[in-house]
Amino acid sequence: MTEPLRLSKRMSELGLCSRREADEWIARGWVRVDGKVVSELGSKVLPTQRITVERQAAAEQSKRVTILINKPMGYVSGQAEDGYTPAVALIKPENRWPDDPAPEQFHPTQLRSLVPAGRLDIDSVGLLVLTQDGRVAKQLIGETTSVDKEYLVRVEYTKPGKLPDSDLKKLNHGLWMDGKPLLPAKVRWQNEDQLSFTLREGKKRQIRRMCDMVGLKVIGLKRVRIGRVKLGDLPVGQWRYLAADEQF
Repeated sequence: MTEPLRLSKRMSELGLCSRREADEWIARGWVRVDGKVVSELGSKVLPTQRITVERQAAAEQSKRVTILINKPMGYVSGQAEDGYTPAVALIKPENRWPDDPAPEQFHPTQLRSLVPAGRLDIDSVGLLVLTQDGRVAKQLIGETTSVDKEYLVRVEYTKPGKLPDSDLKKLNHGLWMDGKPLLPAKVRWQNEDQLSFTLREGKKRQIRRMCDMVGLKVIGLKRVRIGRVKLGDLPVGQWRYLAADEQF
């Protein structure tokens, strides 16, 4: 016998919305199970039951924005901490990239529930995604994410000579962190002092720690791509909307 699941969890599994959004919609009476409105939080369903949402939910979801910012040094990606400013503080009309082709008009309501989909360390720069859309957040940071991220990393070798090829191979596959093997990465030289890292996971300060393991000191780190979305010409400290035809 298949076990019943929380309705909000099942809606998230089906890709309809995030669990938080699901709870909002259930409370508003916007969710039907086998054609009947279910408005009680914590309700359970069987995987075989049919879940539909009212048009109001889809309309509200379509208004939710996803914003790309070129995060400068010294800003934290999430909540304010230790006196440092969060990147969301830069989302204001005067910082919007003048070349942003998106038709959206900025409105302060777009800052509500605008959260980072992934982290970027305070001393790292480049592409950071902030979104109101739970589906985007799940795609980028969910447990089953397959979206890769590319970084350009300026390094300095702290030992005599050059980094051995065997250590470059270790950066690609073979290192352990926090008691677990890291997923295979794609690491290659761009020029004599810069590496390109492409990762499918994002442990805290992962690239810096990987480099440290093979005697490399990170001088600068910039994220240039998340999935199919590139940083491109977006200037430091400016932001733009994710276009309707762009997908990670």
